[in-house]
Amino acid sequence: MSKQPIGIFDSGVGGTSIWKEIHNLLPNENTIYLADSINAPYGPKGKKTVTDLSIKNTELLLEKGCKLIIVACNTATTNSIDYLRKNYKVPFIGIEPAIKPAALQTKTNAIGILATKGTLSSTLFSITSGLFASDVTVVEQIGEGIVPLIEKGKLYSDEMKGLLKLHLKPMIDANIDYLVLGCTHYPYLIPLLVDLLPKNVKIIDSGEAVARQTKTVLEQHDLLNTETLRSKKEFYTNGNPNVMKSLLNSEFNVSYLDF
Repeated sequence: MSKQPIGIFDSGVGGTSIWKEIHNLLPNENTIYLADSINAPYGPKGKKTVTDLSIKNTELLLEKGCKLIIVACNTATTNSIDYLRKNYKVPFIGIEPAIKPAALQTKTNAIGILATKGTLSSTLFSITSGLFASDVTVVEQIGEGIVPLIEKGKLYSDEMKGLLKLHLKPMIDANIDYLVLGCTHYPYLIPLLVDLLPKNVKIIDSGEAVARQTKTVLEQHDLLNTETLRSKKEFYTNGNPNVMKSLLNSEFNVSYLDF
């Protein structure tokens, strides 16, 4: 089973930010990435819809022989990973906003969370925030409109810059010194965020931590691929393949798949 691929799914192209961290840490692993762009964003959708979409994505990856599945979507993790773990035998890795390190390290006692509505309103987010950030001012901001712009290939557009200024203003006014990115699409915004935020604000995303956790779980289940032959990387989307290709620097082939 160790040679079987790692499956990764997201509500679109954003989870490729997670894929890059996985590939950097585990270059021998075969991977299959699934972008459910036609249904992006998951954030405004209800728990049942998000779970149904996560089931669809999971079953497609299992059909392709995946040995482990990364739910590279904060909304899908917070709303459906418990169900997935209870109903399928493969290990699942989820994505959560990195509230803990931000809350522990803040000097201004204020942190910002930029995330989707589905993540911010979830029970899991509420529990995590209550555990680690009860003594800290937490400025929560729904990233309204960000994911659709990225999915349309408008990452560095004037429209995106205007939107980010609007979303960041309450955080800057609250004197945050950490910004937690709560959506896997958002790491692609970091160059823009660095320009728009005060210089003392540090940006945290979950990518490296997810890659490390994936390695740990593969080791625990004796599933690490030790072969040093060139690994196979497959990318599928039910949206526009060119958008994903641009984020992958056109290095890899992206196939359209109707699912």
